[in-house]
Amino acid sequence: MHAICCGGIVSSLLWLAGVTHSYAQVTIERDAKPHYKASYSKEGILGKSSTAHPASFSPSKEAENQLKVYQYRQENGVMAFSDHAPGSAQYQVLLYDCYACQPDSSLDWKKIPLFYRDYDELINQAANTHNLDPALIRAVIHAESAFKVFALSRSGAMGLMQLMPETAKELGVKNAFKPEQNIDGGAKYLAQMLRRFDGDIDLACAAYNAGPMNVTHYKGIPPYPETQAYVKRVKILLERYRKPG
Repeated sequence: MHAICCGGIVSSLLWLAGVTHSYAQVTIERDAKPHYKASYSKEGILGKSSTAHPASFSPSKEAENQLKVYQYRQENGVMAFSDHAPGSAQYQVLLYDCYACQPDSSLDWKKIPLFYRDYDELINQAANTHNLDPALIRAVIHAESAFKVFALSRSGAMGLMQLMPETAKELGVKNAFKPEQNIDGGAKYLAQMLRRFDGDIDLACAAYNAGPMNVTHYKGIPPYPETQAYVKRVKILLERYRKPG
C-alpha cells in the first residue's frame, strides 16, 4: 500500500509495453490490511515484458519474484489493478504483499542482514514515547517494509511501518512517507495492540498485520498463512535485534 518525487521510490513510475488485463479481487475488513485473491491471465504474471527495478524497490531476489501488481488509471478515470502491464498507459508497479508475509519465502530469516542503525534516533524516541522495546519496532519495520521509507503496497499501506490510510489518519499521521511520522504512528498503533491483547507479542503482531477484529474473532492468530508467517518472522527478527549489532 501515490505520486512521490524521490529517487528511492519503491513504487516507481514506469513506461513499458503491455499486454492484456487481468484484474485482482479485493476483500477488506474495516481495520485490517486487506487480503487478496488474484485472477491470473493466461500468459502468467511476468508475460514477455521485462521490467527494470530500482534497488530500493527490490530488497532481494525473492522480492523480484513476488507477485507484481500494476496500478493504472483507465480512460474513464477509474483506478485499476492488473497482473500485467497495461498497453500504452502510465502505471505503477506495486508489491503484492508485505516483506515478511510470503508463506513460501526461501529467505533464511535467522541469517538475513539486519538494519541495526537505520532510523536509530526516531525508533528510540518512539520506543520511549510509547513504552515499547525498540527491538520490536525495528523487527516490525523490517517485516513490513524492509526499511523502505517509500514502500507502498497494493492495499494502500504506506511507508516504513506500512500504515493503512484510515489508520494513519486516526493516529494523526499526516504524511506516512515521512519517517518521523510513520515510525511514531506505527509504534503508537503497535502499543495499542499490545494493550488490547494484554502484552502478548504474538497476538499484537497478528493484529498489526491482519486487524484486531480478526484476532478477537479467531481467539488467537488468524488462520491466514500470510499472518502466521509474518508473526513467526517478526519473532525471529525481534530475537536477533535484541542482540547487540
